[in-house]
Amino acid sequence: MDEGNNEVRIAVGAATDAGGRDGNEDAVLIAEIPPVARGAEIADAGTLMALADGMGGHQRGEVASKLAIETVQAALVSNPHTDMALLLKQAFREANRTIFRNGREAGDGAMMGTTLVVAATRGKYVTIANVGDSRAYLVRANRLTQITQDHSLVAEQVSQGTLTQQEARESPHRNIVTHALGQREKLDQKMPNIFELTLLPEDRLLLCSDGFYDVVEDDDFVSVLLRNDPDSAARRLVELANERGTTDNVSAVVAEVTPVRVLEPVLAGAGADRGGLGTYLVPALVLLGAVVFIALVILALALLG
Repeated sequence: MDEGNNEVRIAVGAATDAGGRDGNEDAVLIAEIPPVARGAEIADAGTLMALADGMGGHQRGEVASKLAIETVQAALVSNPHTDMALLLKQAFREANRTIFRNGREAGDGAMMGTTLVVAATRGKYVTIANVGDSRAYLVRANRLTQITQDHSLVAEQVSQGTLTQQEARESPHRNIVTHALGQREKLDQKMPNIFELTLLPEDRLLLCSDGFYDVVEDDDFVSVLLRNDPDSAARRLVELANERGTTDNVSAVVAEVTPVRVLEPVLAGAGADRGGLGTYLVPALVLLGAVVFIALVILALALLG
C-alpha cells in the first residue's frame, strides 16, 4: 500500500509465518483510513497497520488475533474520527469485549487472548497503541528505537532493576504477558498505551511479534529495514528469524516514509495563482529597456564630447 500527501509518502508491506510452530496464531492487517471532515477542512487519509499475536491453543489464539484486527479495522475505517488516540482506545476496549465474550460463549475452558499493536497514520502523523508484548519500533538516522513498552513479566523485572536485558532474553518466563486482550471482561484502564509521533522523510516503522526477539539483533533490524523496500524487508525479517531457529510465529509490518517534492510552476498555465508567463516577462522587459536607455545616454555624451 502507498499513501501520499503534500509532504510525505508512506509505503507499507507485511509478512507472517508459522516459524517454529505447527500453526500460525499471528494476524496482520494493512488498510486505508478514509479522510474525515474537520470543520471547514478535510483531514488527510491515512494507513492502518495492525499486528496481533494470539494465545490460547487449539486455534483459539488464531481466532482471538483475527477478531482483534477486524474490530480495530471496523472502528477506524467505517467510523473515521479526527481524534485518533481516542478512537484507538475505544477500538481496543471493543476488541477486548468481543474476544472475551467469544471465549466465554465457546465454554469448555476455551478462554483466549491476544496481544495487539496498531499504528494509524494521517499524513505525516502516526498514533501507535499497544497491549501485550508485540512491539513498534522506529528507525531514524540509522538508529533503532523501541516505541512501545512490553507488558510482560520480564519487562517489569527489567524496569525494576532485578533483571538485565540479556537475562530477560534468556529467561524461561519471557513469554508471560501481564496484559492482553480478551483475558478479562474489562480492559485495564491504563490500557492501551498510546504514543504519538511526527514522521520524517527516511523514517522506517516496524511492528513485530515476539518471535523475533530471541534471534534477531537490533543491528539486523536496522540493516534489513534500510536496505529493502517494505515488502522485501518484512519477508527478509521473517526469513532471518526462521534461519536462526525461532521457536515462535513471526510477523512483521514495515512502513517506509519518503518525501514528496513539489516543483514550483514556471510555465504559463502551471498555476493560476502564479500569474502566468507575464509574471516573469514584464520584469525582464523593464530591465532590458533600462539597459538600452543607459547605453543611449552614454553614447550621446560621448558624441557631445
